[in-house]
Amino acid sequence: MENIQDKIHFLQNDYTKKLAQIPAETAPKWGKMNVQQMIEHMSDYVRIANGKTPMEIVTEADRIPRMQAFLASDKPFPENTPNALMSDTPPPVRHANHESAIAELQQEVDHFIHTYQQDQNKKLANPFFGELDFHQQVQLLYKHSTHHLRQFGGE
Repeated sequence: MENIQDKIHFLQNDYTKKLAQIPAETAPKWGKMNVQQMIEHMSDYVRIANGKTPMEIVTEADRIPRMQAFLASDKPFPENTPNALMSDTPPPVRHANHESAIAELQQEVDHFIHTYQQDQNKKLANPFFGELDFHQQVQLLYKHSTHHLRQFGGE
């Protein structure tokens, strides 16, 4: 999927529908999160992209160009990509069920799109990839979302 508009459409219209088709009890192909923990994890990272959860950049400045080049590529995140901001044990779920976690994620994605419609020059910090504009944020969220769909066989 090359086109940024296709990726925006996927994130806003298709992603949560695909998540809803994954049974809550599906075991991951890798990693320790269950389906609902993964969905809530995605909401956390969309909140970084939409500005609700401001983050400090933890990547060294000289590595940011290489990280952003990876972001611009079509290379997927590898299985078991480490996340220095996550503990080895997934956090307990916040929502009563998988459906309410998906509803929250959809709200965060919609807010993300709205945020950048209001200010098309906005750049927000991602802890790993640095200051990102809308297209870079879309690219990151697309890579991240498809990574987790593959994790649970929902691609």
